[in-house]
Amino acid sequence: MQKILVANRGEIALRIMRSAREMGIKTVAVYSEADRDALHVRYADEAVLIGPPPSGQSYLVGQNIIAACRQTGAEAIHPGYGFLSENAAFARLVREEGLILIGPSPEAMEVMGNKLSAKAVALQYNIPMVPGTEQAITDVSDAKKRAIEVGFPILIKAAAGGGGKGMRIVNSAADFEEQMQLAVSEATSAFGDGSVFIERYVASPKHIEIQVLGDSHGNIVHLFERDCSVQRRHQKVVEEAPSAILTPAIREQMGKCAVDVARSVNYTGAGTVEFIMDDQLNFYFLEMNTRLQVEHPVTELITGIDLVKEQIRIARGEAISFKQEELTIRGYAVELRVYAEDPANNFLPDIGKLQTYVTPHGPGVRVDDGFEQGMEIPIYYDPMIAKLITYGDNRQEAINRMVRAIDEYKITGITTTLGFGKFVMQHEAFISGNFDTHFVQKYFTPGVLQHDNEEEALIAAMVMDKLLSGKKTAPNAPAVEVASSNWFKNRKQN
Repeated sequence: MQKILVANRGEIALRIMRSAREMGIKTVAVYSEADRDALHVRYADEAVLIGPPPSGQSYLVGQNIIAACRQTGAEAIHPGYGFLSENAAFARLVREEGLILIGPSPEAMEVMGNKLSAKAVALQYNIPMVPGTEQAITDVSDAKKRAIEVGFPILIKAAAGGGGKGMRIVNSAADFEEQMQLAVSEATSAFGDGSVFIERYVASPKHIEIQVLGDSHGNIVHLFERDCSVQRRHQKVVEEAPSAILTPAIREQMGKCAVDVARSVNYTGAGTVEFIMDDQLNFYFLEMNTRLQVEHPVTELITGIDLVKEQIRIARGEAISFKQEELTIRGYAVELRVYAEDPANNFLPDIGKLQTYVTPHGPGVRVDDGFEQGMEIPIYYDPMIAKLITYGDNRQEAINRMVRAIDEYKITGITTTLGFGKFVMQHEAFISGNFDTHFVQKYFTPGVLQHDNEEEALIAAMVMDKLLSGKKTAPNAPAVEVASSNWFKNRKQN
């Protein structure tokens, strides 16, 4: 394997290319017209244009990816995450073309890509499951009877997808029919598959996931857990490893279950087995993600394992480079996803130019990003700017470093989740570990960031006013008020 094509963009493309370069492997970038000047395009040894800005005409067109491999002589494809990373049809196409996909088999993707088939194979190993249905339900009256048997509140979930789409909480039998119809409609629209199933609703859940690796020699290991419970719209914003609440015994049990789930489909490569945990520390299998996760850096920091290098070695037919008993947890790591989003406005995406972009540095700080100052945040893709990861000998040190790193991270021109991340790090519930997936709903309101934002705006106003206007103010005008007015006027014009 002398040359790898990275079928992705932004920070994950750069992250993969850096590990490949350390292994002496050349890399090929692919890019849309919107990413012509992107950092991953400049970093790679070669780059190929694959289409217009919309991902449906570029990054999601498998034939264009294959053609780029042929053009450059790349023997393997790393899909990163998102886009084609869990597309079984693309994985099969890669295999038929005689190329190597740095990931699992299309058969494993197909089984784990559907929550019901994933549950079916996991049940062979007696993996704990949330009480509910084991098959898709279509008849509303039968489904209602089953829901009553399971007991309300229940959760209706789409079999084919994730991200909260096709998911409905139902508190009583009177609401069931309407909520099921809405769930089926949303699942059909989002995934082209209206299949749904029901589970008992776990009221105060933790989202705990286990990183696994499998090779073609039958070896499967786990690399401990990540707590991904701080979420908005059922999508993660803050992750940490290890969990603050797991006991060694529960960690061992969950690790064994994750390995068994991977073994049920002869899994190869990096994958993540996801669990939900109730307030009594009972855990239940949710699903398996058949790719590298966004939050993989926290696992790398506490284990010392480069997951991308392991993926490449496994794809080359090598065995995993370590044994389960050789792994230990060393310290703690926390990750904040730095999104171009406005937390005060329901985390809606923001677009614009990175007028200021200065990343933090120092002990225990890692930034995985794909932007630099002056670049535009494209409207066509996920609004994540970077992943900010901090590491410490203990959890509090990792948290303290995160607060310090957030303060050092300077971004202007767009609204980001940095302020929200600082709020999380300093909240008593997070510090204690006593929080669940409803953290945002329970504790966060737009007003909690208002004071910090006003203070930062006033400071920035004074600085920017001097830089942009250079004019003297009226003798009796309050300096901050005039500066603020000028700064906001200029910012709006820019």
